[in-house]
Amino acid sequence: MYLGRIVAIGLTPEGNAAAMYRVSSRSFPNREAIKTAAGIAIVPKAGHENDLRKNPYIAYNCLRTAGKYVLTSNGSQTDPIIEKIAMGMPVRDAFALGLLAMDYEKDSLDTPRIVACIGNGDTAGYLGIVRKNAVLVREFELQPGQLFYISTYECNFPCDCFTDVKFDAVDAASACKYVINGGVFEDFTNPVTAACAVWKNGELDIATLDA
Repeated sequence: MYLGRIVAIGLTPEGNAAAMYRVSSRSFPNREAIKTAAGIAIVPKAGHENDLRKNPYIAYNCLRTAGKYVLTSNGSQTDPIIEKIAMGMPVRDAFALGLLAMDYEKDSLDTPRIVACIGNGDTAGYLGIVRKNAVLVREFELQPGQLFYISTYECNFPCDCFTDVKFDAVDAASACKYVINGGVFEDFTNPVTAACAVWKNGELDIATLDA
């Protein structure tokens, strides 16, 4: 099944908060996740920079932090939403405001914008989406070893059914491997790259992995 981009929140078996992002793409597979001063960004691979002329939405910050919170998303909504959270706005409100203001991407597919956020020490996190026909934000309670996810296509609404109770990552690197081809994600096609963050002992561990 092709889901497009995917964001997820989870708790490792040790109960550590994790936020994950996976690029799955049929049209623009020549991309990678790179660490930056701000967090992690999705960019075209060397030699494919001209892809930005075809679609300006394919490069963006996909992972940023503010205080105890780590956020992942599939577009330029990452920045205004995390900045609202940094200013003290509740996560739910920052999601709703940011997604409504940015709206879905005006490309040929009306691609939805998706976002996920969880805080260090929290057992609950948020998933949100803006589609052409809806804006949806929801809080999820998590158990150790569980994650919830949402995607741009097919699984494109926050739901208890889009979950995995065998999430066994222990750090950001293993979370990247998991979201690329582990657990429920193994059945989702066209993986390109991943960016993940896991809180461990009060420190944020981040990693990237090309499929």
